[in-house]
Amino acid sequence: MNFVRRMFRKLSNGEDCPPEIVRARQLIAAIDAGGIPLDPRRISMIAESLGLEVSKKARLDETIERIRAAIKRN
Repeated sequence: MNFVRRMFRKLSNGEDCPPEIVRARQLIAAIDAGGIPLDPRRISMIAESLGLEVSKKARLDETIERIRAAIKRN
């Protein structure tokens, strides 16, 4: 198995899933571990990559909850 595939599986907990799902899971895992999201634009980009529409006026915590819901659907 090549290096890229091993890293992808490691980051995605062994599941074959798209990279946007992997990034969203990493974000939620970091927040759940006590991390504080510092870059609202990055959060919006992750949400948009999941197909969510994000208003510039949307609160960060609402966007994070929408990302959580999108992950549960996948």
